[in-house]
Amino acid sequence: MKWISLILAAFVAAVTADTALEEFAAGNRLFTARLYNEVLKNNHDANFVFSPLSIEIILALTQAGAKGKTAEEFTTALNLPSTQQKTQEALKQFLPTLKSNTNDLKLSSANKLFLGEAFEILESFKQLATSVFEAGAENIDFSKNQAAAESINKWVESQTNNKIQNLINPDSLSAATRLVLVNALYFKGKWSTPFEDYLTRKEKFFVTKTNSKEVDMMHVEDTFRYYECTKRNAKFLELPYAGENVTMTIVLPNEVEGLTALESNVESLLTPPPYNYERVAVSLPKWLVETKLELNQILENLGLKTAFTGDADFSNLSKEALQISQVVQKAFINVTESGTEAAAATAAKIHQPCNFLPPNGVFYASHGFLYYIQYNRKITLMVGRLQTFDDVYDKFLNSLIQ
Repeated sequence: MKWISLILAAFVAAVTADTALEEFAAGNRLFTARLYNEVLKNNHDANFVFSPLSIEIILALTQAGAKGKTAEEFTTALNLPSTQQKTQEALKQFLPTLKSNTNDLKLSSANKLFLGEAFEILESFKQLATSVFEAGAENIDFSKNQAAAESINKWVESQTNNKIQNLINPDSLSAATRLVLVNALYFKGKWSTPFEDYLTRKEKFFVTKTNSKEVDMMHVEDTFRYYECTKRNAKFLELPYAGENVTMTIVLPNEVEGLTALESNVESLLTPPPYNYERVAVSLPKWLVETKLELNQILENLGLKTAFTGDADFSNLSKEALQISQVVQKAFINVTESGTEAAAATAAKIHQPCNFLPPNGVFYASHGFLYYIQYNRKITLMVGRLQTFDDVYDKFLNSLIQ
């Protein structure tokens, strides 16, 4: 009888973890859309990219130190599962899967706690940070802000193949800083069907109907998951990376200036449509985008308010009175013929107070579009928009020539 009880307990635990992960995935989709809309408010005519998952991971760790209203607001703002236990069950199941180090696919997520020299966290929080979030800890003298920022930034660089640099500004650190929590997310994947270099040529990318720029346009023809949505007046194309569990979806409006209308309901774009497998002639620009987001106001707009005030309750983290002073993220994406390299780092600073059949579809991305990278078509790692080609891209191309 004891043996039967143990089997039943293990089965129930597995079902609970799966349910928690499904709830986390659904929340990730909603949080991505809400965060996209907030970022869009100040970036209507610009490119941007960010990682909703990186933000969720590090703030879920921060939430683990919170109680009461403070903890509840994390759930609301980030659309996390209904209880902290469910969130932690989901991440304990999911985070170990974000590990791949093959020639075709590199994927990693790392968390770290940088603690003030005399600052003590509760043992229960330290154990949870280690067992669920796989977060290491390091003591650091924040009063020496230049050296402290350098140490944190070097760790971030090492976790993101040097793509995310200078995440922490030394001026944001002081003797009052007690803790900096950092997540670094890195992805580098080769396309399952690469674009051939010799097919890339200069073509027009239309910023508006009357304004265009010559860009490097890549070309490939193969069978892809593809869908033409008349309701949204847009085309959906899924480009898989080697290994198939990570994909990039590109949502291309049919109209040159149709991106704004498409962005009116971002959440619906993040759910895979009823794809068909079709032979598609794809034309896609090469692009590189870097974005830095100061997230305090955005998170307050989404419902995370108390954590930034003197009323914050982080008594599950430390006996000291604490509040969040800053949440910041830097993200990077580079899309080329061979694949994609993307990285993001988020910090929360806590202070004391081949056949030749004709294609069925044509996907010609010669104007603004929305894109996202998902894991298992459920959890969004990165999301962004490409509306124009700016100096960042030009400088990158020039650096390759020199």
